[in-house]
Formats: sequence, structure tokens, C-alpha cells
Amino acid sequence: MNMAYYILVFDQALEVALEKFNMGSTAAKTIQRSTMVVETNTKYLNEVKQGAMVDVNLSYFDHDNKRLHIKMEMIERGTNKLSATIEWISLYIDLSKRKVTEFEDDKIELMNKFIEQNKSNFTKDQLVFFSKLKK
Repeated sequence: MNMAYYILVFDQALEVALEKFNMGSTAAKTIQRSTMVVETNTKYLNEVKQGAMVDVNLSYFDHDNKRLHIKMEMIERGTNKLSATIEWISLYIDLSKRKVTEFEDDKIELMNKFIEQNKSNFTKDQLVFFSKLKK
């Protein structure tokens, strides 16, 4: 795959997570709120060939009042090779104003519950943006 397809796969996987927190494409259409990526770090570690199946795992997730910090790993099925990683910071946006806004309480509750349920699966190893959240 070329670079654009790695990013597309990661972006589609993120959309699944964002929908769980009510800030994906549905929220963008219905309440004019979503996220906007502002900084990324992508590592291409092993080639994924056309037709290969991959799994995308969320290896880190955190937030402050306006930002998401996410890291994902792309694992090739069959070989279990780590093919790529992406880490990013996203801002929560009021799309009607095109301005950064704070997460609503229900979204913070959903994210905190998710973190609590999954924190044993998260790793802080090699995080580039660890100091970006304002807690």
C-alpha cells in the first residue's frame, strides 16, 4: 500500500472509536460537533501488500477538556507483524463556528469509562505527544 492507504485505514478505524464517543460523522451531521486532527506522527514499519488483511488496535487513548490523544497500531493478519503506527492529537470542534470547544459532560463520561475499561491494554511507550494534553 502507499502512504495514503495506511492513513485511510487508520482514519476509518478512528471513525469507529469516535462514533462510540458520539463525536464521529453522525455527530458532525446532527449536532455540528466533531474532531479535527492537528498533529500526527506516523511510522511505516513493514510493508502491507495489496489484498492483505490487517487489524488496527487502539494502543493508547487519553483526553483533556478539548483534545484527544490517540495511538493506533496496524497489525498484519497471519504474520502478526506490526506494519505501522500512528499517533495523533485531535481538537474537538464546533463545526457551526469552526472553533475549538470543550467536550460535553456526557462525552467525557463515555471517554473516561472507556479508558478505565481498557487502560490495561494501553501503553505509554514511545509516545511522541505525551505532554500535549493540558490536564
